[in-house]
Amino acid sequence: QVQLVESGGGLVQAGGSLRLSCVASGIIFRINMMSWYRQAPGKERELVASMGSGGHTTNYADSVKGRFTISRDNAKNTVYLQMNSLKTEDTAVYYCKIWVPGTVSGYWGQGTQVTVSS
Repeated sequence: QVQLVESGGGLVQAGGSLRLSCVASGIIFRINMMSWYRQAPGKERELVASMGSGGHTTNYADSVKGRFTISRDNAKNTVYLQMNSLKTEDTAVYYCKIWVPGTVSGYWGQGTQVTVSS
């Protein structure tokens, strides 16, 4: 079984920064893609950023390009999301998701709330 625990969320003023972390634990031999999603009230969950296993292939939502940076530490089974120049529209619950070999649906974390005030 794989567990994911996110941390780093909170309340920040517009223009501020936060760094989210997500640590995977359990029987893990390899993690393929690691990603961050978010879900704002009344909206569908959307992909924010993803990174391939080698750490070289990244993908970002247009709304966060140039402001957010995804990174990973494979030795620690951890994925990060550095969020700069935060906007009120970034307010959401942020979830990490990983894929390990042999799984199709992947594993989700429990989510961490990010609230950006004006």
